[in-house]
Amino acid sequence: MSSGKILITGVAGFIGSNLADRLLKEGYEVTGLDNLAYGVKEQIPAGVKFIKGDIRSKDIYPVFKGMDAVYHLAAKNCISDCQIDPVETSDINVTGTVNVFEAAKQAGVKKVIYAESSAIYEGSSKYPTPEEDEKPESFYSASKFAEKIFAEAYVRFHKMNFTALRYFCVYGPRQDYRRSIPPVMSAFIIKLLRGEKPTIYGTGEKRRDFVYVDDVNDFHLLCLKDRRTDGGTFNVGSGENYSVQDIFNAVESILKTGINPEHKADLPGESQLTLADITKAKSLGWKPKTSLKEGLSKSVEYIREHVMAQAKA
Repeated sequence: MSSGKILITGVAGFIGSNLADRLLKEGYEVTGLDNLAYGVKEQIPAGVKFIKGDIRSKDIYPVFKGMDAVYHLAAKNCISDCQIDPVETSDINVTGTVNVFEAAKQAGVKKVIYAESSAIYEGSSKYPTPEEDEKPESFYSASKFAEKIFAEAYVRFHKMNFTALRYFCVYGPRQDYRRSIPPVMSAFIIKLLRGEKPTIYGTGEKRRDFVYVDDVNDFHLLCLKDRRTDGGTFNVGSGENYSVQDIFNAVESILKTGINPEHKADLPGESQLTLADITKAKSLGWKPKTSLKEGLSKSVEYIREHVMAQAKA
């Protein structure tokens, strides 16, 4: 598929808005759906046909008509918030996702590309972690694993075409810094630019596989164009990992503020280590291209120009 009509749920979020930008540049006609509970309307690129709607409502069904493919990215995805409220987590991530699948089925959508999560590997002790080593533990990961089970049922009974993506720690411009506990990169950058001490939860020794959003979008496009992704589940990471302390040091080396972080008690429900086995994705010709230094530099530039400038306005 080199052109067509694409629907993105969660289009006002970090990954969704970046994906919309990329698809528009590639010549696709993009419709975006978001209830703006977590997303930011100002992040939706010009050129997207935006529809405000909730993935849990049947009112969204007409939006799916005529779509060639759907990227389902809308979710409640802050692990600590999900631990606090598993009922809402299930309502959004499970009920909402099944509603999206049903809407796609009724509309005859050719392909659904949807976000699972690397959190499904929380209980794994195998690194790098392959797609088969599924051991969800937290409420968030349980909700994402439930999506997989429902997708398999839709394939079994309705012959639908799904591709499941298990993102590791995606970072870059527009990363959601408004969460109650923001992702480490955005949190560190914003705090240091404000002249404040960033917070490290725990010792800083947790290691994460970070992947830049442009590299993720390369794989998003591959999922549209390469039939070998049909029916597949793919890790989307870098195949390398860094400690939280490493990330702080890398950000501080760019900003050179001289500020040290403060440490607080560790957060519940988080893995100590993530590392993607990206063999399957690489076998299709994809590989991440953006170095950590380059990605962090672009993130710093975006936050300076957009987040900090708006705060001063």
